[in-house]
Amino acid sequence: MDPEAHKGFRKYTGDAISTLSWDADTGTHIPFRASVSHKHRTWAKTHFSNPELFLRPQSEKEIRLIVNLARQCGKTIVVVGSGHSPNDLTCTSSWMVNLDGFNSVVFENCRELQLEVEAGIRLHQLADELEKRGWAMPNLGSITAQSIAGAIATNTHGSSLRHGTLSQAIVSLTIMLSSGESLRCSATENEDLYHAALVSLGGLGIITHIVFQAVPAFNLAWKQEVVMTPQILDAWKTDLWTRSEFIRVWWFPYSGRSILWSADKTEEPLRERPHSWYGGGLGRFSYELALYFSTWLPWLTPIVERYVFSLQYRWEVGPSGSAVQKSHEALTMDCLFPQLVNEWAIPLEKGPEAIQRLQTWLDGDKGDKSGIPFSPKGIYVHAPIEVRVADTTLQAKKPWLDQSCQTGPTLYLNATLYRPFLRNPPEWERYYNAFEWLMKDLGGRPHWAKNFISTSKEEFWGMYPKMKDWVELRNTVDPHRMFANDWLKKNLLKDEEDTEITQIKERLKKL
Repeated sequence: MDPEAHKGFRKYTGDAISTLSWDADTGTHIPFRASVSHKHRTWAKTHFSNPELFLRPQSEKEIRLIVNLARQCGKTIVVVGSGHSPNDLTCTSSWMVNLDGFNSVVFENCRELQLEVEAGIRLHQLADELEKRGWAMPNLGSITAQSIAGAIATNTHGSSLRHGTLSQAIVSLTIMLSSGESLRCSATENEDLYHAALVSLGGLGIITHIVFQAVPAFNLAWKQEVVMTPQILDAWKTDLWTRSEFIRVWWFPYSGRSILWSADKTEEPLRERPHSWYGGGLGRFSYELALYFSTWLPWLTPIVERYVFSLQYRWEVGPSGSAVQKSHEALTMDCLFPQLVNEWAIPLEKGPEAIQRLQTWLDGDKGDKSGIPFSPKGIYVHAPIEVRVADTTLQAKKPWLDQSCQTGPTLYLNATLYRPFLRNPPEWERYYNAFEWLMKDLGGRPHWAKNFISTSKEEFWGMYPKMKDWVELRNTVDPHRMFANDWLKKNLLKDEEDTEITQIKERLKKL
């Protein structure tokens, strides 16, 4: 055991570690890798916490030891990977488990192109392992910093109507429950737990192993072009989202323009992506500094955004860059600097209405045309607003808490606000309240990992027909409430007293 951890651990368990950590197979003690002085922060530095213990297991036996000890001590466990989610889902004052050291390939099935991996493996590590075998991930989000377990726990998606979310590629998974028991789950084995765990929010147990379905490696030829935003809206119902396998749009409200990015598989030789103005050190620093000044003088924001747009892309309508890259390189992007992120899923057909109403409101409308009952005065947003799509109706494996639309394609609208030098832009909460009001009005649901601020527990229960099933299953597999973290209690889990009252009411209705 780490000497530092031993000192902090004894106050909980005394000498229990000596008994519980003994491995009869090897005749040695199982390592207990922990520290008592870890300070956790999200990637965007939006939330911080100081866990009592920060644990870094490197084997399944070590994970089981942690679970058994936490149960004995009455501690809550939160599993954290990169902390890239900007909300407080990964924060805790209890025990925090990081699986970065539990990230190896366990087994490969070359015939089926399947790879079993330990759940702490980061997506970029998984992409490298697949590339060694001539394989690739069929779909990706915008970054590869997350662990595979974290990416599916919050329902990461890409941007393609030919794909669903990342969970579409999960053949099976193994989850360790609060009892210390490990269960393997798939579409044919422990099905309910499988569908619940595909978007687990860390609330069911610790996912330890994942069998991933790969595809043959492929390159993508992509291009981006400057398009007037009205043209985007005109093409919405024709071929905008079907002209290529991967499509995404960055909408710049102050310029009247959008960037349309499209990519398809190709046999062409690799060709590097074009120079990025704000991808270089000087451009990045200049952009962040200009945004920082705009937090003190908000009216500068549109000027900054239009100027940076012209430097990064060019002002004239037409092509603004292309490349041929390996799939995982082409589909990812530079997030630049810390940011608040508020992303919602709405029906794809409601996209033009959403963009037009939000644009009208940002232009100064007080609700007469947009219907948004918040004042836009003094609100200046950072660009771009990201527009992406997916179609989870293609998935045979449907997570119970999938925020995507269940009857058709989904539009994901992402309102990003940069935090230049860690300073929040003024009036960001009013902007997000207005944005979320519009998204709810259009039948939307928030991305679990983002900075939603106005959705209540009751609203979440109304949004998800399977919420009751998910919570009941969660309570069944975790009777010790070891994985009922603070975030779940705040957003989803009803108080035990409320649950008892509800059960009594349901029994009275049956009489």
